[in-house]
Amino acid sequence: MLLLAISSGQIPMETQEDGNQTLEVTEFLFLGFSQALHGQSFLFLLFLLIYLITIVGNLAILALIQMDPRLYSPMYFFLSHLSFLDLCYSSVTVPQILVNFLHQRNAISYNQCMAQMFFLLTFAGSECALLAAMAYDRYAAICQPLRYSILMSSQVRVPLALASWVWGLLDSAIHTSLATKLSFCGSNRINHIFCDVPQLLRIACSDTYVNEMVLHLASIFVGISPFLMVVVSYVFILSAILRIRSNSGRRKAFSTCTAHLTVVVIYFGMANVNYNRPKSGYSLEVDTLISTLYCVVAPMMNPIIYSLRNKEVKEALQKIWVRGQNKGSMFDHK
Repeated sequence: MLLLAISSGQIPMETQEDGNQTLEVTEFLFLGFSQALHGQSFLFLLFLLIYLITIVGNLAILALIQMDPRLYSPMYFFLSHLSFLDLCYSSVTVPQILVNFLHQRNAISYNQCMAQMFFLLTFAGSECALLAAMAYDRYAAICQPLRYSILMSSQVRVPLALASWVWGLLDSAIHTSLATKLSFCGSNRINHIFCDVPQLLRIACSDTYVNEMVLHLASIFVGISPFLMVVVSYVFILSAILRIRSNSGRRKAFSTCTAHLTVVVIYFGMANVNYNRPKSGYSLEVDTLISTLYCVVAPMMNPIIYSLRNKEVKEALQKIWVRGQNKGSMFDHK
């Protein structure tokens, strides 16, 4: 495999620096799957299967919410945004990985890398904010049931969803703008499976102090702040559930939160492991596994979790299934 590849239709530009000739990197090489040369056919089929499940699962959630009037509620309004985010999030990374498997060349051009990073950070940051908004929705439903229709009216939930998208977009625009100012004049090998800020900072040959400071601030505002909002919401929710006298009432109240809570634990847990790495870093194999779980498997899990843990979604699926069976029986009878 090429260690310093030339992007399609481009020739690396030579720059003069201190009298020495250096090559300007126009393409990056991912090392995440470089050791699996003999198993790339299997990996291609595995990632293709995961991607298809992700697409079908999230599209099914979106279709159910549109087709079943019982799902016309604020909780499912946010769930539709989450499903669309997961579709976009997975589509930023997995198709490029599949193409690399087919070509047996784990490379990406500079412009594609910047674009991938921009959209990846946009959807990741938006999902953090959206999960916090969904936690607030559960707080309003359980802790303020009499005021729920006011607290989560369309005048509230639509701006909350819009703010989630803007939240991720602004964060991504800042990181990507700073990344385009970096110089990559030496190694172009990335110990990862997609383009992300920390990995690019490691191979940059220019000063990365500003980028690192912004990255630390973003981890607080974009990652930790929404997570703390989720934690505070569930502290109030748990307190309200414990005050319910009947066991059936407590189970019913908590059952409306289990799917969202499971998604929160998986998403923020994977994000924490992926971004808060030890100073010594992970081995290439562990890093590849963590990155795969974070950007490939997690988007696939969300529709499965909501299908298995949410009673209304299961009933909607059963309703659609029975309707399809009845239509099939009518055609057979004719």
